[in-house]
Amino acid sequence: MSPQERAERAAKAMWDNDSASQRVGMTLDHVGPGTATLSLPLRPEHLNGHKICHGGYIFMLADSAFAFACNSYNQLAVAYQNSITYVQPSMEGDVLTAKAVEVSKAGRAGIYDVTITNQNGEALAHFRGHSRTVKGTHFEENEA
Repeated sequence: MSPQERAERAAKAMWDNDSASQRVGMTLDHVGPGTATLSLPLRPEHLNGHKICHGGYIFMLADSAFAFACNSYNQLAVAYQNSITYVQPSMEGDVLTAKAVEVSKAGRAGIYDVTITNQNGEALAHFRGHSRTVKGTHFEENEA
C-alpha cells in the first residue's frame, strides 16, 4: 500500500465517524501523508455577535485539518497542545480553507502548521498543533 493510499484509507475511517466536522458543514478536500485540507462555507449560524465568524469555528476547522494530517499514517494520533492566532475576520458567505502541513515527526510526537484562508487566499488565522501517537490504528493494514 502506498503512503497516499494509507492516508486516504485512514481519512475515510476517521471521516465516517466524524459527525462534529460534518455537522458544522466542513468538507474533507484533500489528504496525503502528513497533510490535509478541509473547507467550511460560512453560514449565519457560524457568526458571533459582531457578525463575523466565531473563533471557535475557525479553531475547529484548523483542529480538524490537523487531526486528518497527523492521523494520515494509520497510527492513532491525538492532540496534546494547540494554539491559534487570528489575523483577520471572516464574514458570512466566505469559504474558509484550512491546510495542514507536517513540520516535524519524530517518535510519537508531531508538529503541524495549519493556515486558514478565505476564498481570496487571504490568511485569516495560523494554528500550530502538537500530536502524540497512541496505541491503535484506523484499519488493519492486511485488510483488502
